[in-house]
Amino acid sequence: MNRFAATLASQLAVAIPASAPFIEAAVKAEPGLLTDGVSLGTQLERLVYEPFQAAVRGSLFLKTLFKGAFLIVIDGLDECEDKRGVQEFINHALEFFKKHPSIPLRILVTSRVEQHIRAILKTDGVLVENLDNSPSDEDIKRFLQVSFQMAAKRDPIIQAYIQAHGDWPSFYDMDDLTEHVGGSFVLASTIFKFIIHPATEDDLSTPMDRLPLSLEINGLDGLYAQTLARSQHHPYFRDIISTIALLRNPLPVVSIADLLNIEAFEAIQVLLNLQAIVHVPGTDEEGDVTLCHSSLRDFLTTESRSGPFFVLPPPNYLTLSYRFFCSAFRIHGRPSAYDYVDSHWGGFVIELIGSSCRFISEVEQFKARQPGTNRTPLHAFLCSALFHNFLVFGGRAIPNSDASYTLTECATQFVLAVQCLDDRIGLWLDELQGGVALFYDGNHRSFQFTEHACELLKHNLGQLALATVHDKVFLTSSSDISYSEKRLRRFVNLCFTLAQLERKST
Repeated sequence: MNRFAATLASQLAVAIPASAPFIEAAVKAEPGLLTDGVSLGTQLERLVYEPFQAAVRGSLFLKTLFKGAFLIVIDGLDECEDKRGVQEFINHALEFFKKHPSIPLRILVTSRVEQHIRAILKTDGVLVENLDNSPSDEDIKRFLQVSFQMAAKRDPIIQAYIQAHGDWPSFYDMDDLTEHVGGSFVLASTIFKFIIHPATEDDLSTPMDRLPLSLEINGLDGLYAQTLARSQHHPYFRDIISTIALLRNPLPVVSIADLLNIEAFEAIQVLLNLQAIVHVPGTDEEGDVTLCHSSLRDFLTTESRSGPFFVLPPPNYLTLSYRFFCSAFRIHGRPSAYDYVDSHWGGFVIELIGSSCRFISEVEQFKARQPGTNRTPLHAFLCSALFHNFLVFGGRAIPNSDASYTLTECATQFVLAVQCLDDRIGLWLDELQGGVALFYDGNHRSFQFTEHACELLKHNLGQLALATVHDKVFLTSSSDISYSEKRLRRFVNLCFTLAQLERKST
């Protein structure tokens, strides 16, 4: 919900231009209004409700008397992962309308009523309409009829078929489609896109060919599987699908291609066959690549449903984090890229909290999958990420008995990084504050180790420091990396200092 208030304010300014000056004034009066430290309630108050009230008090007052209240529509609120933010939004809206019962504004929310929403809706001022109790077949049939009519106006193949054979889809086709989707607008919309999507080199079938095929598809899962199968033979199919499914924030085609280090046309080749289930904008200026419905992400990340298309979250989150790091590493000075590194590494760690063996195994397997050449970004990434894990997550992912792995591996990757004859390492080192990771938030934490973990860490870091001292004789003979001498010396001292850690028996 970080951008929720800003998005509503933007839509408000477009729908009611008279509110725009009040929104701008609010931002100027409080420059930090859109930062994370400001509550959602305060943001909504300053950017949405107060500007609306000010606009209505002016030239819009008479208009609302004759035409009725304005309406804000929020669709699919249950799809928001920030449950606490959803609760805060609803609670604040209820409190606002309680204070201003006569304001000419209404909010329509569509959502599955999950527990965190249900608990706060049982109050005056809220009207809950259960759509499960309303038959939707006629609405779905009307939706399909209008959609096919619009498609026919754009598609010369459909036009030619209708001229030769009469109405398409036929009356009986519409009945069959309506019955097949079983009251699901999501399935109706997705099947419609499946039927009318343009032909490609991989699929030369016409909409008339695909309509009977759609009636054989078993629900959304069957449709997802059949659509994905169209592109699975492309070399970057799995990388592209896992990226789109797990990205914390969507990206345009060119950015996805850059992230995967492939050409944009290679990404488009995969995506064109998936337009029934993935929104692919015509240009990067027109928007990002997004899933048509969040159920596709659920399908892809549930092995029993997706089978060969399964996207296992932990290793793919780790890979995404590394790819963003490499992108930032190539183009130094892109702090936003490091935010992506941080968020996707966080996704990886959260998936594995409480499973230290699997955490270590995933990291080791990730290292083994990387090519033997150009490992400079790999060493820098693992050093930063593992240290970040310890500082930000407080060791939750790694019990104390295995804490030595995290710090020892972090130190090892640091040594390997500074040994690389690569100018970018100098820039990376400049970002470090005495060994602190690139995205460390500056908060101090303390850790307690078991006696065994402390002894193991002490031994490992001591050995690493001695090895580094030995290697340093060779390293400093090269003028290419003379910039690292001082930091290497600091690192060796750090290792020896850490090796004297006080033991804490538990």
